[in-house]
Amino acid sequence: MKDNAHAMVLASLTADALALGAHWIYDTDKIAREIGRVDRLLAPPPGSYHPGKGRGDFTHYGDQTMILLQSLAATGDFSLDDFAARWRQFSSTTSSYLDRATKDSLARFDQGAGPADSGSPSTDLGGPARIAPLVCRYRDDLEALLAAARSQTAMTHTGPGTADGAAFIARTAHAVLHGATPLEAVTAALEAGIGEIDLDLRLRLAIDSANRESVAVIREFGQMCAINAALPGAVHFIVRYGDNLREALVENVMAGGDSAARGMVIGMILGAAGGTQAIPGEWLQDLAALPRIRSSLDRLG
Repeated sequence: MKDNAHAMVLASLTADALALGAHWIYDTDKIAREIGRVDRLLAPPPGSYHPGKGRGDFTHYGDQTMILLQSLAATGDFSLDDFAARWRQFSSTTSSYLDRATKDSLARFDQGAGPADSGSPSTDLGGPARIAPLVCRYRDDLEALLAAARSQTAMTHTGPGTADGAAFIARTAHAVLHGATPLEAVTAALEAGIGEIDLDLRLRLAIDSANRESVAVIREFGQMCAINAALPGAVHFIVRYGDNLREALVENVMAGGDSAARGMVIGMILGAAGGTQAIPGEWLQDLAALPRIRSSLDRLG
């Protein structure tokens, strides 16, 4: 299980780096015409949301996931205070893109809020999508995993569906690490309960979309960051390409929009299922943070 748990983190972060070159381009024809098939790590184009980033770097989602991984490696257990301190230090000094959830949460911290009360009202998937390091650490303790996943998410994202989405992702990844297929895992996680009715309905529709063309499905759910659009979109790729991480992540980028947050969830689940051998070697070789990731995973165990 250890190899698959480490692969889960690697695949989630690699998915974010793969998405960097076309992230937040919503016109799928433009991606195909101007970038081509995104089957390798690319630098973002001029004028993107990620100035200063290069090939093999992360979007801001991956950067924040790395902060969580390094916090866990340093402390041995999830410490909301340690994660918050590292997150604030990075977010206050980085020249990278700051999304609305980050800006709102930083403002709340500056006004005196603690990390349990700093969350923005954002419904974006980017907060719940960070949790691969937590699944790795608490792969043998589901209840501790669920508590940590909800806590880290709520530090920045408290909008409807975000806590349910974090728990759904955590349950799915945990089940895959313990032997369930991706389809079995997402079905069981859904049956465990989703309090947000619209998200529940959309996740059920996503499971039923496995045989449909991906670009059309993602357009129907919505290409945007909101969890009610992005998480069902991620589930579509998980159930459609359950034994092919590479194809799932490439097709996810080609579907446009917030492919980074979707990709992190897809990579998490299919990496947990397929292990390190499922991740293309050339993607790992081009991943700028690979030595830091492996060092942190070795410390985490």
